[in-house]
Amino acid sequence: MKKFAKILAVVLAIATLTACLCFTLTACNKEVSDYEYMKGKGTLICGITLFEPMDYADEDGEITGFDAEFAQLVAEKLGLEAKFQVIKWNSKELELNSKSIDCIWNGLTVNEERKENMDFSQSYINNTQCVVVKSADLATLNTKAALEGKKAGAEAGSAGESAAKDLTENVTSVSAQMTALTELNAGTIDFAVVDVILAQSNCGKGDYADLAIQPAIELEAEEYAVGFRKGSDIVEKVNAAINELKADGTLLALAEKYGLAGQLIK
Repeated sequence: MKKFAKILAVVLAIATLTACLCFTLTACNKEVSDYEYMKGKGTLICGITLFEPMDYADEDGEITGFDAEFAQLVAEKLGLEAKFQVIKWNSKELELNSKSIDCIWNGLTVNEERKENMDFSQSYINNTQCVVVKSADLATLNTKAALEGKKAGAEAGSAGESAAKDLTENVTSVSAQMTALTELNAGTIDFAVVDVILAQSNCGKGDYADLAIQPAIELEAEEYAVGFRKGSDIVEKVNAAINELKADGTLLALAEKYGLAGQLIK
């Protein structure tokens, strides 16, 4: 009888251990939602390029700008801390899907091709691509026909690169939009195609005093939104936070601070 009791006790112990092990494995293998993943680490890592006035380094080397402050405000509402990671723009989808970053919050243009690879928040800024030339060339590089065969510069993987390829077959892809302006300054390209928001903040000023937007050449309008992993459940929460910031006037005040009130989608 005692021997039977001991055997029964061992069997019960093994059964209990197995049940606990199964429960642990089930819990470990349980699929965690994107938002739960971010909550678990406490951060919203935003992939960016340096792009004034959206994301750029201030005098202390800290990332600031409209998108940077916007991301911080939304992250705070979601109980997260916004952090910023400079990425190569033509690798943005890879960075996103590998979870090196959690979102792309950097003047990201919404288009059908990108919708296949990521989900977007609601759009918040209107933008267009624009042609930038040296001021001395405004009178000659003033039509799309005049740009044919000329050498263009644009950020690799950007909407500007696509627009540039529609204007000329001779396109140099560079690492950032600001690099395109630098190349134009140096005379290694004839024109640059960049976001008009960036061009308005830099052309005719400082190191870019000799550059100007070509007003005679109009390119297609577009919208900015935040890009997330496909199927991410944080998108709905971000949209709710954006609507709150719109409703209480915070987003408009932020847009006014960076001279973007006219482009804000209300």
